[in-house]
Amino acid sequence: MEPYERVTQRQERRPWVVGVSGASGTPYAAAVVRGLLAAGEAVDLVVSRASRLTLLDETGIKFRDAHWQEDLREWLTLGADGKPHFPAAGLEDVRYWPAGDLAAGPSSGSYPAKGMLIVPASTACVAGVALGLSKDLLQRAASVTLKERRPLVVAVRETPLSGQSLKQLVALDEAGAVVLPASPAFYAGATHIQDLVDFVAGRVLDAAGVPHRLYRRWKGELGEARSREGD
Repeated sequence: MEPYERVTQRQERRPWVVGVSGASGTPYAAAVVRGLLAAGEAVDLVVSRASRLTLLDETGIKFRDAHWQEDLREWLTLGADGKPHFPAAGLEDVRYWPAGDLAAGPSSGSYPAKGMLIVPASTACVAGVALGLSKDLLQRAASVTLKERRPLVVAVRETPLSGQSLKQLVALDEAGAVVLPASPAFYAGATHIQDLVDFVAGRVLDAAGVPHRLYRRWKGELGEARSREGD
């Protein structure tokens, strides 16, 4: 191809990179992926080695590189109670990258991505990203997102937080990331554990600018959620 050949206006795939670390909270990750797909967004998925153990413990799913589509499809059908609640998702615009593949697309700044969402983010993951360690693809992709000035949302899931972890979260904030604690609210009228999960997932998507209908937004009317419980 000639270097100055006219660039056509064809649509280029630009995914959101979703990183899943080893913190508890795999239902948050599933809700975010479902929300992205429902909004017509492409997804590049990175599942850390530690998160596979958490996923197995919280859902019973063994996430395998060779069978990632089958395992992801099953994962996305599960609600926060571990039971199937959602229809099987189409995965045509989902790409999976093994965490050990440091030659993967998201490891380079020239790879066309919209940004990255780390859901949930463990304090170990936070430390690695804040220090620029890039020990695996998840951390490397996050470092690339920061250096390219793309949106990075870090849904930290840990309590209590040590002083050192707080310093690392401040460092991420100063670097341009959105630090979003996985802290559900109750004003939206939650009646099921999935409602609380969807609230956090919705806030992650809000931070990324992705439209969704995962929770009832505050409209300045006290008691609105209680008055509409029977709707």
